[in-house]
Amino acid sequence: MTDGNGGFALSCAAPTGTDETVQLAHGGGGRAMARLIDSVVRPAFNDAELERRHDGATLDLDGPVAFTTDSYVVRPLVFPGGDIGTLAVNGTVNDLAMCGARPLYLSVGLILEEGLPLDILRRVLASMRGAATTAGVRLVTGDTKVVDRGKADGMFINTTGLGRILAPSPIRPASVRPGDAVILSGDIGRHGMAVMAAREGFGFETVIESDCAAVATPVLALIEAGIDVHCLRDLTRGGLASALVEIAETARLTIGIEEAAVPVRPDVRAACELLGLDPFHVANEGRFVAFVARKDVERSLDVLRRFETAAGSVAIGEVRDSPAAGEVSCRGALGVARIIDMLSGEQLPRIC
Repeated sequence: MTDGNGGFALSCAAPTGTDETVQLAHGGGGRAMARLIDSVVRPAFNDAELERRHDGATLDLDGPVAFTTDSYVVRPLVFPGGDIGTLAVNGTVNDLAMCGARPLYLSVGLILEEGLPLDILRRVLASMRGAATTAGVRLVTGDTKVVDRGKADGMFINTTGLGRILAPSPIRPASVRPGDAVILSGDIGRHGMAVMAAREGFGFETVIESDCAAVATPVLALIEAGIDVHCLRDLTRGGLASALVEIAETARLTIGIEEAAVPVRPDVRAACELLGLDPFHVANEGRFVAFVARKDVERSLDVLRRFETAAGSVAIGEVRDSPAAGEVSCRGALGVARIIDMLSGEQLPRIC
């Protein structure tokens, strides 16, 4: 973790009788930031590369590599089923998995706001370490900065990931073919509704928990089983609808799905109806779609259902060669099809 903080000093000390918070003070920034990193950040991650106290990590990578980065600005920082820390690790791990790669290393950039309680920081860092351990990925380098009060909603996090590609052929939208089956790894809409309920203080009868989880293990199991996987996409911002439309437009093919086949939990469906939201557009953080050859559908479902994070996997539709390239249609219970499109803006901002 580097120790620059834009010319400010950081003090972990708090006034007598108050909780410790992140503070800004002019002058002496080097030692103050070093104290924060040495006492809070580095012990939380406890990786040998961090203990080198160098400007970067030295990594050993063989063969083709997947590389991705993402920033997390979710509000509130803590929500049912997770927090910004689990979100940051799992989100980047999942992006690597969607490339057919085994996640190996992450970097972490912390933007901390003056006044952030150190208890919250410690919780988030512990969540990141736990999520990384579960996903089998190492947090090996990073940076910490502090900004003025009111400038970061407590904390922003950037994570960058590296993984070794295991897929024998490219997993990407351009590899999708007519006749491919569309498999969904589980129920949709939970993450977005969990964050929205926590942010707005909605008192639903049941607490909706985020589906935030790493999905690399079931994805890699598909590849290791020799499944002919053509494309993968995690269903984050814009939800299932945006993921399918983006793939259809890139592949210049048509996707047809069955609405009745898409699982939505009753509490999530009720919350969406109450708020006038479409669960197809609500974000998820532990769900993905897989486009596989038709011959591999049943075998793919058998593999995925062995894992807790993909136990609810179902086939929801297929890819078609049609003049209406880039179109996604959804057939409802009465047999009437509707066109699914991406929203012009974000339905639920600040959910990741």
